[in-house]
Order: sequence, then structure tokens, then C-alpha cells
Amino acid sequence: MTELLTAAQMRAVEQAAIASGEVTGLELMERAGRGIAEAIFAEWPELAKAPHRAVVLCGPGNNGGDGFVVARLLAGWGWKVEVFLFGDPATLPPDARTNHDRWREMGEVRPLSALGNELGRSDLALDAFFGTGLARGLPRELDELVAHYDCRRRVAVDGPSGLCLDSGRELSPAFPADLTVTFHSRKIGHALGDGPRRCGKVVLADIGISRWSGTPAAGEPASPRVRLTMVSGSSLSKNIAGHKYGHGHALILSGGPGKGGAARLAARGALRIGAGLVTVGCPPAALQENAAQLNAVMLKPLKDADALDDALRDSRLNALCLGPGMGMGQREAALVSAALGAGRPTVLDADALSLLAGDENLFRALHPACVLTPHSGEFARLFPDIAERLAVPAKTGPALSKVDATREAAKRGGCTVLFKGPDTVIADPSGAASINSAHYDRSAPWLATAGSGDVLAGFIAGLLARGFPPMRAAETAAWLHVECALSFGPGLIAEDIPEELPKVFRALGL
Repeated sequence: MTELLTAAQMRAVEQAAIASGEVTGLELMERAGRGIAEAIFAEWPELAKAPHRAVVLCGPGNNGGDGFVVARLLAGWGWKVEVFLFGDPATLPPDARTNHDRWREMGEVRPLSALGNELGRSDLALDAFFGTGLARGLPRELDELVAHYDCRRRVAVDGPSGLCLDSGRELSPAFPADLTVTFHSRKIGHALGDGPRRCGKVVLADIGISRWSGTPAAGEPASPRVRLTMVSGSSLSKNIAGHKYGHGHALILSGGPGKGGAARLAARGALRIGAGLVTVGCPPAALQENAAQLNAVMLKPLKDADALDDALRDSRLNALCLGPGMGMGQREAALVSAALGAGRPTVLDADALSLLAGDENLFRALHPACVLTPHSGEFARLFPDIAERLAVPAKTGPALSKVDATREAAKRGGCTVLFKGPDTVIADPSGAASINSAHYDRSAPWLATAGSGDVLAGFIAGLLARGFPPMRAAETAAWLHVECALSFGPGLIAEDIPEELPKVFRALGL
């Protein structure tokens, strides 16, 4: 897992490094500037071959100080560099003021009002206005500049100004970037909401601070750090001496005749991801239809909740999945109640989530072994007050984020919540949270296809059957879901996702 930090956490890490004597603030600023210059030349090698023109836009804080360092380095490379400052040099923080003065020995610092059409004549523009430090919408002068921020190559320091890096939400229209260079660790806002759309490509520059050892830095907020999901082959390997029941038995509940496709997709996903056995439980009238389309997946008639109670006397049925194509009548509500009463690891998706949203008694029956998998509409039905706050336009930072919303939902439900989207967020009641980002080099827009979520629910159920804890099952399933889409490529339909898993597993060394 890769850590994603908030602005406050990053400040605490920097302050701890400075207080320990590991580094000075000036050294950090110099390293940041060098990291930006190196990232520029790595992204556009042609810029290192001859002098070019750059416009460096500096803000009133330490982000502006980074900009002054970059200006000096590019000028030393032979570039023609124009530097513009938003603010008063006399009020710059000490380290930023030092680098302002060092640049003044090489070139001029002009007020932003003198910018004119320099952007259009330049090969590169550097946004060093605010970065992680922004806590409100942009001042009017910068807000007007965003609409005319037109340059062939646009680089942001830490993050595009106007973007809250704690939430990925725009506090006002943000400066678009083709390349964003951030330091030490990526920030939460790079992976959420508007962040990927505004950041372009995100590059992490090493500024020589010791990595986090597990103990929060002095002054750091107490909430657990957020992780970016990653999966290793070793976490998915099976016991070579095991047998099918040793890898779990997942039960997927299906709807009636003509409505079994979603459950069959989930069942195929559960089987492919490694559950030893998978059974589809369906109304007796749907047995023939399902039997015509299933082979390795077994079938069991389940007329009602009493039949489910009877089936669950078999303790080897150790994971359940309810919702895909199941329906939303009284029978289905009774099935959800029976499943929750059994206390076994349970995935609740689609129709089951709608039933939960409409029945307080069902919601109160949730337990720590449950995983809820809502998309945004389902989340709003389950947690309307949280969704309403998340939908309010952000004006100040740190803005409420999808991570905050998912953590609150998980605490309220007392179980793991996987809030779907290109920026899928997974959280459990302890506050642990991770983001499965399908952005940048993991962008997989073809996952937006009918049945994709049913397969994801099946993946989670299969991993629960194998004994994965709920949080890890949800994280692993979400990551593999995207990997399957990336492996298959455009043209993907839901049926392809489970069938791509063997190729993904081989790539992981299984």
C-alpha cells in the first residue's frame, strides 16, 4: 500500500524532519525545486536540449519559494525565465523570501498584473501559487487568470492552485496542469474527485525526508493515514496442500426467472478469484434457467428465508453475497434478514442495499463481517445526510472528501463500506481507509459497463470465502477488478472480467 497524505499530515512530517535536524527548510525548498526541474526534463526531454522560455507564477507562501528555486535552475540551464509574484515580497515566509532574493540576483520579479500575454509566448508555465496550502477559493485576480491559462506545457507545484488536496474538490476553478510534481508522498486529492482531471500526470519527487515508520509525527492529526490499494501475488497464493472446502464455499443469492444474470456474473467472479466452491441459491422456478448456463457453479433451490436458514446449517457455507438481480420484495427482505442473522461474512450489493436503505431493522442488523458496495446513488439512499453534505459545493478547505464520507458511513454501519467510482474508497469502522484509483496509468473507463459491479461483488464474496478479512477482501477485489479491465482493454463487457483473472494472476507470479 502507498500512503496518501493530507496537507496537515505533510506539514507535520516536514516540521518533524526540520525539528530533528535531518534537514532545514531551505534545503527542503532547494530539493523540491530540483525535483520539479528534473521532472520537467524527464517528461519533455526535448526541453533539456536547448534553452526555452518559461513563465513562473509564484504565490505568497512556501509554494512560491519552490517556484523561485525552479526559476533559478531553469535560468542556469540557459532558459529565458519570466517570474511573476502574486503578493508582497516583504510578507513572504523566511525561506521563500531567501529564494526570492537569490532569484533577484539573476532576474526580475514582476507583479502578476504585469503578466500580459507572456503565457502565450512561452514553452512552459509553472503554477507555484498555493499547492497544499490553499484553504479557500482563489482570489479574484487568479480566478480570472484560470480562464486564460493557456500554455503548451503547464506544470503545477504539489497540486493545481484552486484544488483542495485533502479532498480533490475544487474550491474555485483550478489551474489545469499537464504535469503535477508533488513531494515525499502523494496527497489524497491527487486520487479523488476533480484531482486527476486537473493534475494531468502526477510525479513524486524525493526530497530526502525519512519515510514514515508508523508513528504519527508531532502535531499530526490523529486519523489513520489513507492508503492507495496495491496487491502482491503472495497475498493471493493458495495452500498447495489444501482442498476445495479449505478455500471456502460462497453462496450467491439470485432473483427469479429472467433475473439471474447478475448473480451468475457474481458467482463466476467468486469462483475465478479462488473460492473452492460457489453455489447460486435461486427460487425453484429459476433452477432450469440457471442450470442451462452454469457448470462449475452449483445450484440450490431457496424458496424463502426458512430455506436459507436451513441451508446455512452447513457451516462450510462461509460467505454470502446478496443483491445482484435479487429483487426487492418481502421475500428478498426476509432473505437479507436471515443472512445477516447468520453473522457470516456477507457482501450486500445492488437490491440488497436498497432494501437496507428502506428498513431500519435490516440496517441495524449489519455486523462487522459485512461489506456494503454502493455506487453514488445507493450511497445517497443509505446515508442521505452524509451524501447531502458531500454534494454541497466546497468553498473552504479542507473540504469534506469521499474518504471522510466513507469513513463516517462505515462507522455508522459498523462494517466495511466500498464506495464505488473511478475513485473507489474503502473504509472500515476503525477509520482505516484506502483508495482504489482508476486514474492516470490505471484509467479503465470501459469498466462502466452493465454487470461490472456484480462481478466485483462476486470477487469480494470469493475472497471472504477464502478467509480474507472484510477490508482486505474489498481492497484486493477492487484492485483486481481494475487490473482485469486494464489487461483486457477496450471492448470489455462484464463476462470478460472473471475470465481475465488467470492472466492477471500469472502477471502477479501466481
